[in-house]
Amino acid sequence: MCYCASYVRPSEKLDNNLQYLSRKHSGRLIRRYSNTILFVSSMALFTSGRISAQNHTATHYNTLPLKQSMIAEFALQYDEPKLALQNYTDLAIHSDSTIAKQRALDIALDENDLNAALSIAMHWVKQDPSDVPALFYLTHISLKAHKYELTASTLDKILSIDSDADLAEILAGISPDTAADRNALLETLRKSRTRHNPSIIVLIASLEAQNNDFVQAIKDVEHALHKRPHVTSFILLKASLLELNDNQAATQAWYQQSSLHHRHNYEVRLAEVKYLTKIGQPQNALKKLQSIIQMWPQADEALFIAGLTSIDLKKYDLAEHYLLQLGHSNRYQNEANYYLAINAERKQHYETAIVYYRRVDGSLYTVSRRALMSIFDKTDRLSDALRFLTQERVNYPQHASFLYQLQANILKKQNDKRAAIELLSEAIQNLPDDPDLIYAQVLLLDPFQDRNLLEQDLNRLLIIEPNSPTYLNAYAYTLAVQNQRLRDARLYAEKALDQAPDQASILDTYGYIAFLQNDFKTAIPVLEKAYLANHNAKTGARLAKALYLTEDIKKFTTLTKQLQLDFPQHAEISELTKLSRPHLTP
Repeated sequence: MCYCASYVRPSEKLDNNLQYLSRKHSGRLIRRYSNTILFVSSMALFTSGRISAQNHTATHYNTLPLKQSMIAEFALQYDEPKLALQNYTDLAIHSDSTIAKQRALDIALDENDLNAALSIAMHWVKQDPSDVPALFYLTHISLKAHKYELTASTLDKILSIDSDADLAEILAGISPDTAADRNALLETLRKSRTRHNPSIIVLIASLEAQNNDFVQAIKDVEHALHKRPHVTSFILLKASLLELNDNQAATQAWYQQSSLHHRHNYEVRLAEVKYLTKIGQPQNALKKLQSIIQMWPQADEALFIAGLTSIDLKKYDLAEHYLLQLGHSNRYQNEANYYLAINAERKQHYETAIVYYRRVDGSLYTVSRRALMSIFDKTDRLSDALRFLTQERVNYPQHASFLYQLQANILKKQNDKRAAIELLSEAIQNLPDDPDLIYAQVLLLDPFQDRNLLEQDLNRLLIIEPNSPTYLNAYAYTLAVQNQRLRDARLYAEKALDQAPDQASILDTYGYIAFLQNDFKTAIPVLEKAYLANHNAKTGARLAKALYLTEDIKKFTTLTKQLQLDFPQHAEISELTKLSRPHLTP
């Protein structure tokens, strides 16, 4: 009877797990209740008490789901996914709860534990063979695990239940990466009992397209379309394949034919418009858009594209007509206001443009405010711009850093660099760890007059982002300009080049430092590469001086003549003409 002494009842095991979490994470456990109680309560409501007859703990189990799900959720919050997966797998297998099964599968997939995920999905399908979501899960997981025979057989089951099932999402994001795996899956699908099902044919075509076999993929999609000519995804897939096969005439013809035969299919007709816009036929696109809008007057996307196309065609009144209809659109309201502002600006209706720009929020906020500042600048109202931006910082504190930088740029334009620096210092006090603000101040500081503050800012930047090529380059260039600590400067520049080897500004800095160190062997090829990339007068002047000091007079003369043509008013270029051989430094 010794086995009785070692047996631990399920409730005792759960209590042990809960005590383990409690001991390990102390009082924090209680504070996490609010984050999990709604989830686990809902799970408890939907978890039935039906337990496998073979489980000798069945009489105890129906009281345990709430505790078990709580332990699993707490384990997740404390980075113990194995414990969470163990508890949810147990729940998934011993209950009818769909929530528990989905939660267990999500955790297993997050942990990339495909064996556990397969086990859960297979049990779910065994428990309910006609559950289509379960079959979708199993197909998805078996495909991810490269179990192609299982994938094909499960697809067969799905299509036997619902022959019109949309299988597109099964391949999304997990299609085989290698040609060998794709070919293995293709071979399996081609041997499947449902290989003649249009959905399977389209899956096969998608895999063929990934293997760049567009001709065969197009044939297969046409075969699927012959069986189901009205399926939108099939129509659009053929268009995409024709486009990928670089057949513009055939693609356009297919869109035209499809739009004519499916004139009541909004998606097909809008896809044709997008393609016409893409290939540079805006006039044709606008004509078709007008027909679409006549049939679907509330179609936001069609109205939006019509507005943009009208702007491109300089039909500003027509653009305004379409975009104004999106004033209350959940999806396009911000975009409509932004392009209404652009439309007004192109008509030189600046006050109207300002009104629309001010209404813009969301992802277009920053670009709209930059455009606003451009209008204030054009109309000589920079003081108004400063007042506007101060109020914006109150209204949009989440954009404070960006708004401070805009204000500093305006002060710089007003030739009040000192006020700009003071403003940025105030900003940095409010947002001390914002690298953009610190870097904006770095760009304004004088390397000699503001040496201490400049060094302080540069050090702070490298503490925040030690591997940033931009900040490393800024520090290196500052030291080069000051002609001090050149060894450190070179190390910073080299580290920056490791991060961005072809960036012209970093090459220029590195070449300049090598020049100051009289390392012309390094400086000349680096400066040549930088000048080829940036065609900058300062870079060209440094390269010319390096050539002169190495007595490469032929190259020096050729480059200097070209620089004088390209930058006739530049002071450093003018100085090159004063150089002559008698002044040559040995």
